[in-house]
Amino acid sequence: MDIAPRHPTWRSGSEAVDRRQRELRELKIVNGASLAPRSGGAPRQIVLLLHGYGSSGKDMISFAPHWQDALPDALFLAPHAPQRCGFMASGYQWWGLTGFHPQALAAGASSAAPAIDAFLDRKLAQYDLTERDLALVGFSQGTMMALHVGLRRPRPVAAIVGYSGMLTGAGELHRLPEAKPPVLLVHGSADPVVPVAALHLAESELRRAGVEVTTHVSMGLGHSVDPHGIRLGRDFVAEALRR
Repeated sequence: MDIAPRHPTWRSGSEAVDRRQRELRELKIVNGASLAPRSGGAPRQIVLLLHGYGSSGKDMISFAPHWQDALPDALFLAPHAPQRCGFMASGYQWWGLTGFHPQALAAGASSAAPAIDAFLDRKLAQYDLTERDLALVGFSQGTMMALHVGLRRPRPVAAIVGYSGMLTGAGELHRLPEAKPPVLLVHGSADPVVPVAALHLAESELRRAGVEVTTHVSMGLGHSVDPHGIRLGRDFVAEALRR
């Protein structure tokens, strides 16, 4: 073990600070893709699109053109996750997904949440907006992040939409803020990656925590989103942002 003999405390502290600074730089996210409001004016809402494991913001921004007519004043932001995905050079991950054990999923989502919260804080301040002007939309691992972050913001976001994902950290739901955003969960009945049972479990846990939940199962659909699911998400977000 390499420890400086005369100043071990100083060296240990310095290394810890340097390591933490590196971690913060690595976890900071920037926007990967975006679509400005169709109205041409300043954004009056933000729709944050969170991609799945091994994907990117460039994939997730494909939702935006289908939603713009209903949300003409919304800015669509689809950031890349802060980490490169190990086995896909062009993909990103919110955390290294090695299994579906509940404790590992909860720890992973918790570790990735500060970067998303910081990104949201910057964007809301930049456009002089608040959480009531914000909707979070996720797919797969992005759904885990949308639920984790959206349910824990100090002030409630307008809506959360989760496609083909899971709820993490169910044991912490009793500690959620009193005001809770409405949630829409959409899942394919034939999903081979995240079984549709994850939707039913999430619905049960969220209702128990006092969250208003709407669900839809797309029959025969795998780990994907069909046109009907896209329309459901669009209408759900548009209605929530109008309230």
